Amino acid sequence: MSAATTRSRTPDRLCAEAVDLARTAAEEAAAPGVVGEHVSAIAEGDRVVTHLFECKDPGYRGWRWAVTVTRASRAKLVTLNETVLLPGDDALLAPEWVPWSERLRPGDMGPGDLLPTDAEDLRLEAGWSGEDVPPPNSVVSTEMAELVEAEDADVTDRTVVPVRGSIAAVAEELGMRRARVLSRYGLHSAADRWDESFGAKTPMAQAAPASCVSCGFLVAIGGSLGQAFGVCANEFSPADGRLVSLSYGCGGHSEAAVMPKPPRPAPPVLDSMATDEFPLRPAPAGDTGSVPVSDLPAADLGHS
Repeated sequence: MSAATTRSRTPDRLCAEAVDLARTAAEEAAAPGVVGEHVSAIAEGDRVVTHLFECKDPGYRGWRWAVTVTRASRAKLVTLNETVLLPGDDALLAPEWVPWSERLRPGDMGPGDLLPTDAEDLRLEAGWSGEDVPPPNSVVSTEMAELVEAEDADVTDRTVVPVRGSIAAVAEELGMRRARVLSRYGLHSAADRWDESFGAKTPMAQAAPASCVSCGFLVAIGGSLGQAFGVCANEFSPADGRLVSLSYGCGGHSEAAVMPKPPRPAPPVLDSMATDEFPLRPAPAGDTGSVPVSDLPAADLGHS
């Protein structure tokens, strides 16, 4: 027998010596040939010792067969308490449960898939609430405007900035202060090309619950293209960072569904008042495992 290890007290001598009894119990509970060497004996309490045996089952690497034995006070007969399979320090365990919303990665969404949006999604904020004063983090707030002007002062060459109110200033604001701009033909050609990739006729848009025109992740663009296109800002959408038609759509629509709080699995409940039969060996031929009605007590048959 190997040297016994202790938890908080010295193991009872008779219980610690009952290695053969513990091995027999482990072999009866396990499949043939999976109970290995005796690892240790741990004192669980007064006259209560748990014997640990190596598990040779390839699917339970690092696990231990734990057989607890005990004896009554002043009694020399050691009896079996329970037999279980427990993980060791280097046991192969299932990974920690992770909600699906944390497992999702960009590119996982396909046609017909719905991506619920959390009500407190940090990527979205409330739209216009009817108040005159915008929120401090709004792009039209005074604080943001002052910050932008301060940053522009560091990177803008003031010598080329047109005078406010001049034709050049208006042209720059409209995005036309360039040597050449896109022609009407070039504009329609680009729009047809973009609509073919991210338009209403694509499989993704056909299966979407709503179109991009009502999505909170749509970034509006200026000019005439803004009447039909916008930029997708949903990192989980297949069109993230792409120019999409307002009639396009995907399952990542911000208002398609509200994601409920991910439920955590309930902790396991150990029922110590009953046992569940879990045979590891195949039943002998002709043995159905049921008890003949004739063998049942009269009380179980409803007889008085």
